[in-house]
Amino acid sequence: MTGPTAVALPTVPPRTETNTTAVLLPAPSYPVEKTSLANGLRVVLAPDRTAPVVAVAVHYDVGFRSEPEGRTGFAHLFEHLMFQGSENVGKAEHAKYVQAAGGIFNGSTHPDHTDYYELLPSGGLERALFLEADRMRAPRITRENLDNQIAVVQEEIRVNVLNRPYGGFPWITLPPVVFDTFPNAHNGYGDFHELEAASLIDAEDFFDKYYAPGNAVLTVVGDIDVEGALRLVRRYFEDIPARPLPSRPSFAEPVHAEERRSVLTDPLAPRPALAVGYRVPDPLADLQTFLAYDVLTHVLSAGDASRLERRLVQKDRSVIGVSTYLGTFGDPFDQRDPLLLTLEARHPAESTPEAILGAVDEELDRIVTDGLELGELARVQARIASGLLREADDALGRALAMATFELHRGRPELINELPALVGAVTSDGVQAAAAGLRAQGRAVLELRAGAAS
Repeated sequence: MTGPTAVALPTVPPRTETNTTAVLLPAPSYPVEKTSLANGLRVVLAPDRTAPVVAVAVHYDVGFRSEPEGRTGFAHLFEHLMFQGSENVGKAEHAKYVQAAGGIFNGSTHPDHTDYYELLPSGGLERALFLEADRMRAPRITRENLDNQIAVVQEEIRVNVLNRPYGGFPWITLPPVVFDTFPNAHNGYGDFHELEAASLIDAEDFFDKYYAPGNAVLTVVGDIDVEGALRLVRRYFEDIPARPLPSRPSFAEPVHAEERRSVLTDPLAPRPALAVGYRVPDPLADLQTFLAYDVLTHVLSAGDASRLERRLVQKDRSVIGVSTYLGTFGDPFDQRDPLLLTLEARHPAESTPEAILGAVDEELDRIVTDGLELGELARVQARIASGLLREADDALGRALAMATFELHRGRPELINELPALVGAVTSDGVQAAAAGLRAQGRAVLELRAGAAS
């Protein structure tokens, strides 16, 4: 079978990007106040009176990399359990109280943290603080609640993974190809049998170990008076007893020199797909080098002018769509080391993984050898900076970002500094990042389509 006819695009000799100095990008200046309570709870307050809303977020330093072996999916299961009532709040009342005040709420589990949040009109601040403090103090961990949330999580897995084309691809299926250790390689959504084996003792121990106030960050952003907000924080959180903090292990693994391969068949997928995983530098220990890899992902696949979009989609027509991103869920600042740069592509049956990988290698080698085209770096930096500014523009996005920066780095003010740091990435830095990808043994996962055509 012959492949699609390639469209010849006009070739113009590229002019290379020669600047090695920082590009001046807009910098936000959100005020940040930090303190800690006697029980160890870290508090971040960021007033912004431009809109009458307030965001409250609580981040716990536990994610699915921390869950014990034999209990895959437990961190996510526990996130569900935290919505089943608490000492003074009945089952389903958390949602009722937030929505009755005109607000929204949710929670999510990540590799290195679990977060809970509310966004309310500013008059709802005290309500949100009461609700979060009550479940930090004493969630209702009962056999009934545990059983019904196991069933809920299992149904969520059916809907989002088992009964959906490309379900769990590649965030669940690629890490076992890249990594060797349980924390990094296992399925954070969970195994049905291991979820069913979860006991009340498991849940109680998990809460005692990881949900101590000293293992959490409370962030309040929006239409607040700092002193008044802090008084409310102390009223509701300060009497929660302190508990010993868990030690946070290193999840480090060596970067492999050899390529790794795996193949899976998705019975629901209409077309094949390809995922490639590369290791990147520690985002905490070497942020500036890490940011060069973030810029590289945008050079490769962000927008119609990106390298792989032009090469694979427009010119070769070997893929239907391609994306590259940092982090398990596409947020480069969401987790600690180790994390991946992932390339994901869906392609026609006529295209071979080898042809796609060869084209990717050629594009990376072009960057290593020739550098970036004139204006390419500035265009990508502006795109990243505008995204950072847009995400931080609303109170909830700012609260979630500040909380993660505080939890992982102790620096919520990084939200003000990131655009300038992105602007400091040079063409040489992006070339070095591309060379770093080519020098290591990548992990390649082929997904074969099993759906009837």
